[in-house]
Amino acid sequence: MRAIWHPAYIGLGSNVGESRPCIERAILEIDQFEATRVVARSAFYRSAPFGPVAQAPFINAVVGVLTRAEPLDLLRALRALEVQLGRSPPRQRWGPREIDLDLLLHGDARLDTAELTLPHPGIPERDFVLYPLRDIAPPLQIAGLGRVTELAARVPDRGIERLD
Repeated sequence: MRAIWHPAYIGLGSNVGESRPCIERAILEIDQFEATRVVARSAFYRSAPFGPVAQAPFINAVVGVLTRAEPLDLLRALRALEVQLGRSPPRQRWGPREIDLDLLLHGDARLDTAELTLPHPGIPERDFVLYPLRDIAPPLQIAGLGRVTELAARVPDRGIERLD
């Protein structure tokens, strides 16, 4: 029996080093994951850091993929890619980073484990996730949260800037 292809969405961000090339490389690498293909990508956005740590602005994007990988397997592949791209552990919550790859959604999966929560709990409050997600999946209904276009209209614009 063949595994089913699931749509999934991944948030990408960087504010250390050459952010745009790092995100571009991450997108290319994600497209090379086993049984995963990038099928949509948002524009790049410049956004103010989220949280209490003073730091440079972020460059953010979202990609849509089709994947046969289970959610935790995809998350682990993303974590390994972060290390490959220069992210040094430990991960500082809200801190600066060379690359940050967040699994936002994986089909209709709803998980709440120590390792992964789906849908990502930060989606409804983050302009740097919702604006790029709206670029590639405006009518998407997020389980328990609402439609992407409606969520994006409600989130405060903290000065996010579309770059391309």
